[in-house]
Amino acid sequence: MGHLDTPHLQEHPEVSTSMGSSQSIDMIPLFSDVVMNKDLDFLSAIKTVLDRHWYVLGEEVSNFEIEFAQYVGTSHCVSVANGTDALEIALRSLGVEPGDQVVTVANAGFYSSTAIHSIGATPLYVDINESTMTMSVDALAGALTQNPKCVIVTHLYGQMAPIKQLLALANQAGVALIEDCAQSHGATIDGRQAGSWGDAACFSFYPTKNLGALGDGGAVVTGSADVAARLKVLRQYGWSSKYHVGHTGGKNSRLDEIQAAILRVKLPRLESWNSARRDIANRYNEGFASLMDAVPAVDDSYVGHLYVLRTTKRDALRDFLKSQGISTDIHYPVPDHRQAAYPQPNISGSLEVTDALSKTLVTLPCFPGMTDKEVASVISAVRTFFGQ
Repeated sequence: MGHLDTPHLQEHPEVSTSMGSSQSIDMIPLFSDVVMNKDLDFLSAIKTVLDRHWYVLGEEVSNFEIEFAQYVGTSHCVSVANGTDALEIALRSLGVEPGDQVVTVANAGFYSSTAIHSIGATPLYVDINESTMTMSVDALAGALTQNPKCVIVTHLYGQMAPIKQLLALANQAGVALIEDCAQSHGATIDGRQAGSWGDAACFSFYPTKNLGALGDGGAVVTGSADVAARLKVLRQYGWSSKYHVGHTGGKNSRLDEIQAAILRVKLPRLESWNSARRDIANRYNEGFASLMDAVPAVDDSYVGHLYVLRTTKRDALRDFLKSQGISTDIHYPVPDHRQAAYPQPNISGSLEVTDALSKTLVTLPCFPGMTDKEVASVISAVRTFFGQ
């Protein structure tokens, strides 16, 4: 899930000077938790947990699960330790077993691949749409002829995949569909949120997400009471009752009370934060319209988790922006099917678009609380680089 669970400073070494980065204080960061969290009262939320003396699977977790399910528009939310666990537990809850094939894309940071391999299943990689950089409808249609057990559809960079068409294909084939929503909290199509379409949907609450905790966290949402019941069993050892393991594939994967309390403080801000991200993306689009062949489509299906440009001059652009005090990153430089640990990937059709785009992507700062001056500085620097 983009996306998800590597240690904070290793995944985003230039995220924020407040988080231990070696970069200059004058750098415009890719993300700043200092700015995001400055007006939030975390101490009261944490004190409530400390005063209650209940730290795991207590009131804060239960209340957050209710509130988040209501926000997404599903019947059930089961919180877990992180986003990758959410994917693995969701796959298991839908009956994926060792040897099964799971359709996924190869451009989303290896998070879905990690979960699939953890079960002993096999990723079946399909190509992406060049415009949205999410799963290609035609590519999924081809992969479904290989009788996979499940499909993971990743809503990447805050942009929703064409979920209606993908879901119709999966339903027609009788194949379960999981939405990977780690980068799309609050995105909507036709008034329905990311996470409310599939058989289950997985979220990460990694600190840099649109809704982020102060550490790791994740959740699975679903409209099925049966799936929710399996999720709850699998997140806690596979217990059928306390200390009685009645189900295989169980994990110790629970969101703790303090993180749930933090998420409850932040959830009411999510819509305004997403609006701020869209505003920055719109300003970038206006500034870059004459420079780029493609910029993100900014509408309700996009929540600006990452603002990603495409240029064949990526490395030179990154070097120039660094010289101007602007942080950048690449999401993601190595597609899943080219990772050294798995040298014989299972591919349906061609991954031509995936391979081509991995060589051209660059991520610019885009987060709530960026000042007008900072946004203007990014636009000016990019335009200067391209000679405008």
